[in-house]
Amino acid sequence: MTCASCVMRVEKVLKRVPGVESVAVNLATEKATIHTSAAVSDEQLVAAVAKAGYEAAPILPDAPPADASAASAATARTIDRELAAVFASGVLTLPLLAPMFGLELNPWLQLALASVVQFGFGARFYVGGYRAVRAFAGNMDLLVALGTSAAWGLSVYQMFAHGGMSAHLFFEASAVVITLVRFGKWLEARAKRQTTDAIRALNALRPTTARVRDRNDPSREREVALAEVRIGDIVVVRPGERVPVDGIVREGRTHIDESLITGESLPVAKETGARTTGGSINGEGAIAVETTATGAETTLARIIRLVESAQAEKAPIQRLVDRVSAVFVPAILAIAAVTLAGWLLHGASAETALLNAVAVLVIACPCALGLATPTAIMAGTGVAARQGILIKDAQALEQAHAIGVVAFDKTGTLTVGRPSLIAFDAAPGQDRAQALGLAAAVQRMSEHPLAKAVVAAAAEADTPHLDAAAARAVAGRGVEANVGARRIAVGSGRWVAELGADVPAPLAARAQELEAQGNTVSWLIDRIDGKNAVLALLAFGDTIKPTARAAIERLAGMGVKSALVTGDNAGSAQAVARALGIPADLVFAQALPDDKARVVAELKASTRGMVAMAGDGINDAPALAAADIGIAMASGTDVAIEAAGITLMRGDPALVADAIDISRRTYRKIRQNLFWAFVYNLIGIPLAAAGLLDPMFAGAAMAFSSVSVVTNALLLRTWRAQAGAAAEVDAARAGKPITRPA
Repeated sequence: MTCASCVMRVEKVLKRVPGVESVAVNLATEKATIHTSAAVSDEQLVAAVAKAGYEAAPILPDAPPADASAASAATARTIDRELAAVFASGVLTLPLLAPMFGLELNPWLQLALASVVQFGFGARFYVGGYRAVRAFAGNMDLLVALGTSAAWGLSVYQMFAHGGMSAHLFFEASAVVITLVRFGKWLEARAKRQTTDAIRALNALRPTTARVRDRNDPSREREVALAEVRIGDIVVVRPGERVPVDGIVREGRTHIDESLITGESLPVAKETGARTTGGSINGEGAIAVETTATGAETTLARIIRLVESAQAEKAPIQRLVDRVSAVFVPAILAIAAVTLAGWLLHGASAETALLNAVAVLVIACPCALGLATPTAIMAGTGVAARQGILIKDAQALEQAHAIGVVAFDKTGTLTVGRPSLIAFDAAPGQDRAQALGLAAAVQRMSEHPLAKAVVAAAAEADTPHLDAAAARAVAGRGVEANVGARRIAVGSGRWVAELGADVPAPLAARAQELEAQGNTVSWLIDRIDGKNAVLALLAFGDTIKPTARAAIERLAGMGVKSALVTGDNAGSAQAVARALGIPADLVFAQALPDDKARVVAELKASTRGMVAMAGDGINDAPALAAADIGIAMASGTDVAIEAAGITLMRGDPALVADAIDISRRTYRKIRQNLFWAFVYNLIGIPLAAAGLLDPMFAGAAMAFSSVSVVTNALLLRTWRAQAGAAAEVDAARAGKPITRPA
């Protein structure tokens, strides 16, 4: 395809295929995304495209890295061939410019040189124009073919009318236009290739082989093709190698660089039980990884699919371009005809009238219109993916610029999502270390998150290790066990009241203070000989993420309000909101999943602009779907990620502001591109019709209009997420190394 008119034609014929519901054709990627309501064969779709005068082939899903590399190399060779053609065409065209400088050039030599350029290097325009006419449509090729043929034909007529002698010939006009248009196409192809750098970079992360332990003899390792690795296989990754699969570390400790996948600039520590992502780079230690996902199910494969999907979809603003493109070529042909007739009626010579009509045909460029939106979308989604922001579709990218409110879930989004023991106060007369050791002994018998927090705190405080036995969980109350000769329980305030245990006044006052702050309070009870004595108070809380407050402040600086929507109690919600600077009237506590969706709907009704929901859990999925734009943390559940339009590859709330920022910048580029694409035509066509634009300059302007649009979109590649930059500054201050793949 060569222009927006081609896109419209291909979409029309594909939509006519029975069973096809919707079609989105992307000029920049030269791909069609088709949604069907019934079974439609590849052959039917290919035949429909062929009937429109184009060629198509089905895209193989999840092509291996070798295939992706081969496709990239083929594209590079095509671009090189285009450059060679431009150079050869330029060499033949250069002598035709001699008459412009007062030099004589034999008319027959001019005819020979111009004909080679016209019908040799210009053949692609005839082929494309013929296909368009055969399909009762128009495109850029048709405009170029008609315009240059008219100039060449007029020159031949003038030449023979003067008996083959020197006359006012226009061979240079047709040859220069063809050379410049092909030069513009080469620049355009070269620039378009840069917009797909993100996909190529992600594909390059896929290793082709893996070192797998023999299941029957773990002492033996063998190197196999990545496609042969199965779930459950143990893959050995040496220092400096790429991790080939998603999995869980079963042996070894190391640091892994996940920067090209998550945007995290610092290497992440990994030890037994930690998860790994295929495509990341192992650091200093050898590790053994149990495979949990391969092929199309890996995180990297899903990222590539999401980015490709976003780049293939059309943004809503593209509808304006589609409406213009539908009538563009017929309108230009009509304007050219009116120009020709107008000049003739005003007494101009046939040569003048025809040259002005040719200039109209050549200056009109639907290419820039077709490329304005998709190139910006490709550049924006690509650079966002490299910074750890995955945008599912073009609509989410475009709409995010208008976000006025972001509703945040609390647990796992603004907070770490793992409870920690934030207070442990021993009763008067009790030894704190001994009491904490007793609590840890009982809690080792439980898998509850609060129990794990107690065990972790005891280990960090280096308390005496005590063993427990005969553990018993009491539903809704807590757990008890024998620790030595004592019966020790850890439970709720309700259980304390039921047991009739007295709570010392200092601990009772402390409990009220901690509960008012939204923390969960439990008690350590000594139940020996039927006496129930409170030994200590335990308070649990969820730690606010270090970047959360800065994220809320940055959103406020961008004119975006923040709300808190959580299922936790009001005390906990208000405490977090106060710490982060979220207004009390935008805090919604004790919200069930349906309540969260209702709150989002109310915010949409009362807010100017779009409403986004940021969350990570299954209970957030209804709200993510109800919001104008759902933003999911990749550290959360698959359900949340599927319901969201934007996924943040690391659980950093600061990336929410970055997602809005890249959306605003991309939308700005789209508007700039469309402005320039329209301006080229709005200014150029009247100038050409008025006889103020030579066909050669018209050809140059037409060629460079597309290049300028693509180049402007490529400026987005310089964008960087502030969340990542802030992490690097913090690392530099702490004296930590920052590593990235070469």
